[in-house]
Amino acid sequence: MTLQQLKYVIEVAKSRSINKAAQTLFISQPSLSNALSELEAEVGITIFFRSNKGITITPEGSEFLGYARQVVEQSELLEKRYMKTRSTQQHFSVSTQHYAFAVSAFVRLLKEYDRDEFDFTLRETKTYEIIDDVKNLRSEIGVLYVNEFNQKVIKKFLREGNLQFHELFTAEPHVFISSTNPLAKKEYVTLADMEPYPYLSYEQGDYNSFYFSEEILSTLSRPKNIRVTDRATLFNLLIGLDGYTISTGVISHKLNSKDIISVPLKVDERINVGYITHKHVTHSTLANIYIQYLKESIQEELNQL
Repeated sequence: MTLQQLKYVIEVAKSRSINKAAQTLFISQPSLSNALSELEAEVGITIFFRSNKGITITPEGSEFLGYARQVVEQSELLEKRYMKTRSTQQHFSVSTQHYAFAVSAFVRLLKEYDRDEFDFTLRETKTYEIIDDVKNLRSEIGVLYVNEFNQKVIKKFLREGNLQFHELFTAEPHVFISSTNPLAKKEYVTLADMEPYPYLSYEQGDYNSFYFSEEILSTLSRPKNIRVTDRATLFNLLIGLDGYTISTGVISHKLNSKDIISVPLKVDERINVGYITHKHVTHSTLANIYIQYLKESIQEELNQL
């Protein structure tokens, strides 16, 4: 087993394609395939399952990748400390539902990360894709919520993917609306109050079921519905159409206009927001820092509610 083979495995897992990984590594596809086969034979496990649809990481492969990342990371630290080589490019990825505090923490991480080179990814994406990204090691951290309605289904997917849910905070539901909305001055609103206004939610693609909805109370019927894919569009429609969406009430005015406000929604529900990680992967230093910044960003916004 060589350090180079470990780097090959990590790149294949990141690319989700042996062909793409070979291009990135500047080696031929047959050479990469042979190197992977030799490594699998040596360690006695199948790391990747290959099919005509691409590759998937086996459970044994996920555990192996966790150790491989640690070895490569430590090797890079040794090189930087003792070999006086050019600093290596660090990688870090987060997949999240559309939460401003997740972006705030990511911004802070980037501002305070004092390196000449890095390759970071922040994906505001669909609920199922967050789970899939962390399961298949495309992201170290995933940020999402569970509640009484969806937790049985969501946690089933987490168990099957060898993932863990770590609670960050429990929120009472709020609606996000425009500051010019006729309901903006109310102490709280009810579902009946919101009925005349367009309801905005995030589209979930092939997994557009009630259980994967980014908003609670997804089974309710509403006369006016608009689905979007990104937060900027949703906020623009909140302002332009006097629409509303249901969320935690935690909103960052550093990143978002003060034209959007949150108002408590009077319902007997709770939203448990947390982050997910892979059971067989030890957190990188960057992941630990991001989690800490995540907690601090949330607390800062909660203090302003």
